[in-house]
Amino acid sequence: MPKSKVTKPPVKADEKTAEPKKRSSKHPQLLRGMKDILPESQKYWNYVRKLVEQLAEDYTYEMIDTPILEETSLFTRSVGENTDIVEKEMFSFEDKSGTNVSMRPENTAGIVRAYIEHGMLDRPQPVRLFYWGPFFRYDRPQAGRYRQFHQFGFEAIGDNNPIIDAQLIVMCQSIYNTIGIPVVTQINSVGCKKCRKDYEQLFTDYLSSRKKFLCEDCKRRLVKNPLRVLDCKVKECKEILADAPHIVDHLDEECKEHFVKVLEYLDEADIAYQLNPFLVRGLDYYTRTTFEIWPEKDDGSQSALGGGGRYDDLTEMLGGRPTPACGFAGGVERLVISMREKEIVIPQPEPPDVFVAQLGESAKKKALRLVEDLRIKGIRAASNFSKEGLKYQLSVAARLRVKFSLILGQKEMLDKTILLRDMEGGSQEVIDYNKVYVELKNRLEKTKAIIQNRNNQIEE
Repeated sequence: MPKSKVTKPPVKADEKTAEPKKRSSKHPQLLRGMKDILPESQKYWNYVRKLVEQLAEDYTYEMIDTPILEETSLFTRSVGENTDIVEKEMFSFEDKSGTNVSMRPENTAGIVRAYIEHGMLDRPQPVRLFYWGPFFRYDRPQAGRYRQFHQFGFEAIGDNNPIIDAQLIVMCQSIYNTIGIPVVTQINSVGCKKCRKDYEQLFTDYLSSRKKFLCEDCKRRLVKNPLRVLDCKVKECKEILADAPHIVDHLDEECKEHFVKVLEYLDEADIAYQLNPFLVRGLDYYTRTTFEIWPEKDDGSQSALGGGGRYDDLTEMLGGRPTPACGFAGGVERLVISMREKEIVIPQPEPPDVFVAQLGESAKKKALRLVEDLRIKGIRAASNFSKEGLKYQLSVAARLRVKFSLILGQKEMLDKTILLRDMEGGSQEVIDYNKVYVELKNRLEKTKAIIQNRNNQIEE
């Protein structure tokens, strides 16, 4: 099998100690930079995903899944050959057919490929798509940053109206506000190919006179892709940028008008934002609006929760017709970390309607079928068939907060009956086994009506 061609980022002296100790041969271990999402954490993930899906439904975005593997050329052409993602971070290798493929480091390029390949230009525009899934970058692992990470995202393809940009930002902030994480949007405009060309020359001239003070990466970027210097996190480079010309001051009239309208829409929607003249994002395909969502209180140690922008040239870059588009991607791991730090309480899921307890082998067989029959008829039934004792089974039912339990034992098997136990009041009665569904449904409806009346009284 062909060997991986992953290009690893250079290891600094102070990073060498971060390498794991020699791996044990006794049992497999988690790879560095990977993470198991254990059952106790899934409630956060499920909650976020449901919010994303609900938001997509509210704004008529349709789900799309793209493959984890794509041709490497898709990302070199779209993300950019001189970006850190392509140069240092992609997991790339030759498959058995000799095709150079990569595990997707982001999803916009794949979605645009699908848009072109499946003729979505013929659909009513804009085509609104959303996604959720894993992505891969060979990066230095740290808090909230893994080599396999997860993102959700929204893409609106086929409309150049600035209200699309603003509405995406409104949607993004809605997710974080609903969860209980105050955020602010940092926003900029990187213009279009026409007006950016003059700015790049001006910016290059500014940096060239200060080249000796730049880090080695930025010296290389200055030659290959000067705007990437704006992404640098090195303190000395950031200090040099403090007096650098701002791209937003060199926009042509059309790009300037677009950006002003985006900001006016955000003002009207009462969205908190900050102008950031150095925000260009780390991908070459961005045009005009770029933005990132940050926690409202940033102590310098946090990272952006998500970001996005407009990519009006990408469809044409990948072989399609010129098609304006805008999108956003949010990191799930960083969001979950923020939720834990703020001790955000996840709403409890609705408990099962009933617990089916059984005593004896014959009753266990009967109960197995009963659980499935109730589920098919719309009643959520829980059980624990691996335990024999009734006391233990009822304790499980209490922990699950079920309203009723059904108890099936040897006597009930002979009499063709079943015990229905009210878990709150503790009363129980014998009912005809063949009428269990009707009886249970009636009691559940009565209980639901009582709870609703209580809630109405409280509200009044």
